[in-house]
Amino acid sequence: MLTLALPKGRLAEETAVLLLSKGWLKTLPSEGSKELTFVSEDKRLRLLFVRSQDVCTYVEEAAADAGIVGWDILKEGGFDLIAPVDLKLGACRLSLASFPDFDLFAKRSKVRVATKYPNLTREYFFSKGISCEIIKLYGSIELAPIVGLSDCIVDLVSTGGTLKANGLKEFESILYSTARLVCNRSSFYHKHTELRSLIESLEN
Repeated sequence: MLTLALPKGRLAEETAVLLLSKGWLKTLPSEGSKELTFVSEDKRLRLLFVRSQDVCTYVEEAAADAGIVGWDILKEGGFDLIAPVDLKLGACRLSLASFPDFDLFAKRSKVRVATKYPNLTREYFFSKGISCEIIKLYGSIELAPIVGLSDCIVDLVSTGGTLKANGLKEFESILYSTARLVCNRSSFYHKHTELRSLIESLEN
C-alpha cells in the first residue's frame, strides 16, 4: 500500500478527483468528513490529510511515501525529495507587491518585507543586491504595508484580486508554482514499482 499525503482543502479535493479518474480510487472521500485518513477499496492507496506546510515533512520523514505539494512550499523548505510530476493544479505565482508608487531601489536603508516565504524572499533580494528585513507573517500579508508594518510584501498571487482590492500593485513574479507529486527517496527505491505506476498514471 502506498501512503500519499494531501494538503487539506481544495487541492486535496482536486487531487482525489484526479486519482478517481486514473483508477486509484473507486469512491471519493466523504465531503466535509473530519477523518484524517482514507483507504481505497482495493487497499492500494492510503490518503493522509494534513496541513499544506506539513506535506513535505510527512514525506521526508517517511510517514508517507509520497505527497502533493505546491512548488512554492517545496522550494521554500529546501526538502530532500524527488519531484517527478507537475500536476498543473493550483497554479499561482509568488510575487513582490506594494503600493503603486513603491520604488524598490529608492530606499537607502533596509527594505522591510512581510512574507510567509522568508527563504525565497531573501534569495530574491540578494539577487537584486538589496538589503532587506524580513517580517514573517502567517496570513493577511496584504495588510502589512497598509498599516506601516512593511514597505512591501512577497506573497502568492492567483488572480490579483486581493491585491487590487487593497490598493496594492504586483511588481514582479519571483516564482511560478503548481502542485507537484513528491516522493520519499527511500520509498522511491523500495516501492519503485508502485510509485512508478502512480507516476505514469499522473503523467498521462
